[in-house]
Amino acid sequence: MTKLKKPEFRPNDFVVYPAHGVGKIISIEEQQIAGIQLELFVISFEKDKMTLRVPTHKATEIGMRALSAPDVVTKALDTLKGKAKVKRAMWSRRAQEYEQKINSGDLLSIAEVVRDLHRADDQREQSYSERQLYEAALERLTREVAAVSGVDEAGAAKQVDSVLVGRAA
Repeated sequence: MTKLKKPEFRPNDFVVYPAHGVGKIISIEEQQIAGIQLELFVISFEKDKMTLRVPTHKATEIGMRALSAPDVVTKALDTLKGKAKVKRAMWSRRAQEYEQKINSGDLLSIAEVVRDLHRADDQREQSYSERQLYEAALERLTREVAAVSGVDEAGAAKQVDSVLVGRAA
């Protein structure tokens, strides 16, 4: 087993965990699990009322990363301005692709899902599963924009919403 380089995260850093979005490292602790001494990141996801413990040597492998740089957030918001690319595949296949993009933790992929599933007021109603995927992607995007911009989630939501509404005009 090769030792991976441990990521340089510290307590109070915001990180992106692919399957859960933006969380905050509250501490780094040592625990004995199954007779093995492990160093763990303790990550709090305030909004979900969840705490996750991730072995420090596995963090990079599972895709945990630092927040995106401001220029990546700008690119993601620019992605929202683009025209929705809806493939003609069956919904189940598209839904699977959207789910993979959301859980990849990649901000640009998440922005693509938001762009593709966003509906203007004059467009047809979304199905339940479509709305669920859209809201999950929108929430992840908004949380990261908020954390990077240093604004609260409501401010970030307004910022994202203004880009989406501006696209339709």
